[in-house]
Amino acid sequence: MATLYRQYRPQNFAEILGQNYVKTILQNEIGSGNIAHAYLFCGPRAVGKTTMARVLAKAVNCLNIKAGEFEPCDKCDNCLSINNGRNLDIIEIDAASNTGVDNVRENIISSSRVGSPTNKYKVFIIDEVHMLSISAFNALLKVLEEPPTHVIFVLCTTELHKIPSTIISRCQRFDFKRLSVLDMVQKMKHIVELEKIEVEDGVLEAVARHSDGYMRDAESLLGQIMAIGEHKITRADVDLVIPRSDFAEIIKLIEHLNNKDAAKAIALVNALFNDGFNLKSFLLDAVEVLRKMMLDKLSPNLANNLGLDYGDSLEIEINNLNATLKLEQIALYAETFSAAINDLKYSAIIQLPLEIAIINLCSAVKIVPEIVTTTISAKLVPSTPSAPVNQGNFVKEEVKITPVKVVLKDSASVSTDLITERWNEVLLKVKPINHSLYFVLQSSRVDSFVDNVINLAFKYKFHKDRIMSPEVKTSLENILVEVYSANLSINATLDENLDLSAVVVEESALPAPSTPVETVKKDDSIINNILNTFGGEIVN
Repeated sequence: MATLYRQYRPQNFAEILGQNYVKTILQNEIGSGNIAHAYLFCGPRAVGKTTMARVLAKAVNCLNIKAGEFEPCDKCDNCLSINNGRNLDIIEIDAASNTGVDNVRENIISSSRVGSPTNKYKVFIIDEVHMLSISAFNALLKVLEEPPTHVIFVLCTTELHKIPSTIISRCQRFDFKRLSVLDMVQKMKHIVELEKIEVEDGVLEAVARHSDGYMRDAESLLGQIMAIGEHKITRADVDLVIPRSDFAEIIKLIEHLNNKDAAKAIALVNALFNDGFNLKSFLLDAVEVLRKMMLDKLSPNLANNLGLDYGDSLEIEINNLNATLKLEQIALYAETFSAAINDLKYSAIIQLPLEIAIINLCSAVKIVPEIVTTTISAKLVPSTPSAPVNQGNFVKEEVKITPVKVVLKDSASVSTDLITERWNEVLLKVKPINHSLYFVLQSSRVDSFVDNVINLAFKYKFHKDRIMSPEVKTSLENILVEVYSANLSINATLDENLDLSAVVVEESALPAPSTPVETVKKDDSIINNILNTFGGEIVN
């Protein structure tokens, strides 16, 4: 029996997962008849480069394909011979085994000069083309510059930087990307249906996440699991092949850290360890989740492009958790867990480094509350009236917290233009107090201003829900009072077509900080720093 990745290799464009922009361009070229003479497919392993090259070779030589069509029929003699590997005009060359210039001259240059009696094009698919020697590349360059009209070259590589720029410039370059969890699960569902195997919920998602975006790896793992589970695959079968990990437990752990509950977090870790979890794999998955949350705080586009896709249900839980955390917290968690991973291998008690990391995180100074609309006035007094002024004789006498006083003006004087003009000031007042809210507001647009209500448009629902939560909404409206000197309200709406262009914030939008009331001698630098920090005054 053939391995799954060979048995279920895609035979047309519709069966190829992901790589949509590559497929669209190739399909349009085939449909219009404007075929390029050389293509360069680059990207990580196991994402479909060679498969795409074979489908392209079959489509351009299909006998039944008509103008405007691009899918091979898989019924004509050419399609069948290509599927069976018997077509002499589809030449696959492993550059890793044929690195020399003589191989290029014999296998490519000489062969390309001879036309085909049965196929429209002779297609050369060169795998791992970066392995060719410099002299071989120079020989290949000549035929790429002036190729025969009946020849197409498809160069595939995982290391684009090793290919000479002269070769790259003569090819149509396509960059392949790793596959999403959703695409991989869809393909594996198709396979288990054809194999008539029942699969427990969450099994395919676990296999896809462990494969890290590489479809061939996922199909190989699925084949091993199918050999164990026969007609039904359970989570226990998966645990025999890949290290056990549970993302629901990762979310619980982060929630305990956010609540500063070290006892529950340590109990969770030990329960996982006693159940046979690999703590290193667990921490690696936790760091990956935290990385995606961190990228999402910075920009949703970054998270979509650089973070892993965890599937719909898990993505919702991660987004809900992310709304309760600050960027600094997430970065601290990720940094601490990364350090704990390195300590695991040297620890006599396996779970001890993670337990210490949890205690350190839960004991850390809590982040400043989300929105603070108060000022602090402090007085510093010497411990004894006659003592000379120095850094050791000062203690904080009193700290008074008083609300910010704003003289309100008539709301009718606030216009839409004024709202837009001074919106940067709102963002800058939010930024030092709450970074996560600042980034959420950057992903919004002032849509309208009606009846003293500022309507903000958001592209993502969890951003809209964050703004409309009572605590955040009240805090943001307090800042509006400071900026516009009027009682204004905030409302959030959803606009999926919103263009998330970056909001340019001018740092000069806020007034410069006021200077201290009292001047301190230059040699009293420590006192000067304290006064500048807390805004206090020396009482003689």
